[in-house]
Amino acid sequence: MIFIDACLKKPTPYTPVWMMRQAGRYLPEYMQVRAQAGDFLSLCKDYKKASEVTIQPVDILGVDAAILFSDILVVPLEMGMELKFIKGEGPVFDESVKNLEDLEKLDSAKAVKNLTYVYDTIKLTRQNLAADKALIGFLGAPWTLATYMIEGQGTKTYAICKKMLYSNPELLHQILDKVTAACIGYAKEQIRSGVNAIQIFDSWAAALEESAFFEFSWKYIIKIVDEIKREFPQIPVIVFPKGISGYLDKISGNFDVFGVDWSTPIKTAREKLSPKYVLQGNMEPTRLYSKTAIDEGVSHVLKAMKGAPHIFNLGHGILPDIPVEHAKYFIKKVQEDSRR
Repeated sequence: MIFIDACLKKPTPYTPVWMMRQAGRYLPEYMQVRAQAGDFLSLCKDYKKASEVTIQPVDILGVDAAILFSDILVVPLEMGMELKFIKGEGPVFDESVKNLEDLEKLDSAKAVKNLTYVYDTIKLTRQNLAADKALIGFLGAPWTLATYMIEGQGTKTYAICKKMLYSNPELLHQILDKVTAACIGYAKEQIRSGVNAIQIFDSWAAALEESAFFEFSWKYIIKIVDEIKREFPQIPVIVFPKGISGYLDKISGNFDVFGVDWSTPIKTAREKLSPKYVLQGNMEPTRLYSKTAIDEGVSHVLKAMKGAPHIFNLGHGILPDIPVEHAKYFIKKVQEDSRR
């Protein structure tokens, strides 16, 4: 598998490439399956349909790895929180976690046990996916999951969870500990079910100042990494803390790949983290609106990463209105140009 070889710094014939959110709304084929499933959560829970949309980008675009189709919030959902996806609003929990009593109602072990539909999706996908294509499993970082659980939905200010962080840090650590336990069990079950690598998404990392990031986010990511590596040392682990370019000097851990978001100059990431870690990324996703912009973006990243271990990706997820033709062009461009 070229993707796994790249994660492990083995030589590859070209730079492997995939995209975050590659199974999604920009693909008409995805929209057809989603319409049959009903709503988004129903699609996540229907393992046959979830497996189908996981494989679609491999067949349609020719990406070098599939990423499991699911959502980071299935973990708090199966811990015991009521979750809805509301059109125009996104994910909303009926009741947020406000105190220790709310937290005590949630069960980490139950979540790991209840996520069988994800494990079934993985088993079926690995069965149907070409042997040379990697399957990436994933989970949300505890800080990102906790923000949703405490705020009750997505947020631009993080006011409720950051109020807790500074006024009641003990409670926030208790929440993070419980979420981390669920994440560790969930990651291990994904590996047992057949994923070839795991990516940990910390979408809201940039909400934290440096000291808070290392205490309330990074510490828990590394705990998950260490637990995965203790039992499955051969499985590559990718970390993606978004928007922390100012903290790269202090980043270290037992992970294999560091996902670079588009706001972090790839040259800076290379100076600070390469070649100790493989870098993944980091073309600006909106470049996919223009083939000229794709050419420039691919050229810039390949040039900056020449001679260093690298996996090509966008610096965040692909947007829903990107033309499929442009996505195909991007994948082929990376694969062809990196061969030279």
